[in-house]
Amino acid sequence: MKKVKRRANAALLLALALLAGLGLFTWRFVTQGRQWVNFSANQNVFQGGQLLTGTVTDRQGVVLAEMTDGARSYHSDPQTRIASLHAVGDVDGNIGTGALTAFADALSGYSLVGGASDRGGTVRLSIDAEWNRCAYAALINTGCHGAVLVSDYTTGEILCMTSSPSYDPDTGFDMTDPWFDGVWLNRGLSAAYTPGSVFKLVTLAAALEQLPDLKDRAFTCQGSTTVNGSVVTCTGYHGTQTIEQALANSCNVAFAELSLELGGETLLDYARKLGLTGQLLVSGIYTARGQFDVAADDTPELAWSGIGQSTDLVCPTALLRAVGAVANGGTAVGPVLRRGEHGAQERLLSPETAEQIRDMMSYNVVNAYGAGAFPGLALCAKTGTAEVGDGTSHAWFAGFLDDPDHPYAFVVIVEHGGGGLRVAGPIANTVLQEMVKAG
Repeated sequence: MKKVKRRANAALLLALALLAGLGLFTWRFVTQGRQWVNFSANQNVFQGGQLLTGTVTDRQGVVLAEMTDGARSYHSDPQTRIASLHAVGDVDGNIGTGALTAFADALSGYSLVGGASDRGGTVRLSIDAEWNRCAYAALINTGCHGAVLVSDYTTGEILCMTSSPSYDPDTGFDMTDPWFDGVWLNRGLSAAYTPGSVFKLVTLAAALEQLPDLKDRAFTCQGSTTVNGSVVTCTGYHGTQTIEQALANSCNVAFAELSLELGGETLLDYARKLGLTGQLLVSGIYTARGQFDVAADDTPELAWSGIGQSTDLVCPTALLRAVGAVANGGTAVGPVLRRGEHGAQERLLSPETAEQIRDMMSYNVVNAYGAGAFPGLALCAKTGTAEVGDGTSHAWFAGFLDDPDHPYAFVVIVEHGGGGLRVAGPIANTVLQEMVKAG
């Protein structure tokens, strides 16, 4: 009798173990089946590490990459192929943020019931191929590397995303040519740069909320200021100025003064609030991480960090999201890279603070940059000329259109390009004019 009981218990334990194993398998199948199917060793979906299925289009439905006669083919126009390569990706997966790699599960046509589809799926990106072409042509005309990003700040969709250097995936490139250094890096998503004076928007946000008398102050600039025995230089001699004028003049002296008064912890708090220090998720793709180091009180390092120098680093996509939030009443949406995807919303600033920054960025254009350089555009912007320690400067231009019919936020970064207004500004104008003309 005891032997029968022991056997029954053993059978019960075995059944429970089998049931638990089946439950574990089912759970893993549901939660990890997509990864199993899209593992690069799955020869039904991949061959030699290359995805065998799926079509990538732009927001208008223009095919950017598809399978033709068993091989991956790209758009027929070489400039379109080059300008959109970092959004689409290469067949070998070297551009890890490209759609062919990042959205492989959707391109395989995977479903929980049917697995991978023989025909694959279609991924419709949020970018417009024509706007990418326009942006890339303007960017490489500078002879420098960099990135151009434009988003709809009400939906978070990235409408234009191009990175240089790029290459034609149909012909390849000469790997010994130094021009192609870092060619697989999407500089808009996966790079972080010294921000220079575009970071003054962070210091401004902190000052507006933490210093009640800011609008009543007068800032005096005589070309430099001394902090604990070290000279912080300015780009000019600005005399007595308001905070609006100090931002338009991009006055290092005024913003060094504000940085010292606010302190490093407050500046770090606002850099974090605006999303400039951490990584962002863009349709499941991680961006580069930014950096802001807290310097000791009353030090030149603290003054320079509030100006956007020192060890500050900012990812262009993070800055795009931040200026988009200013345009959108303080609420950031997205960003996303797939058309129709709903970007996550997060309040970064109060509506009152966002409105004040918007007005000052408009003041910049009208009173310092010259509205005539951006005809017909309701432009709000901030320049940046970021010194990088080798005698050159990265050129930045970031902002948005205060135009409900064209709710576009933008960031242009030109590596070692020089002055932000002189070099990056015309690129932004070229792209935005094209986009507004398109309606």
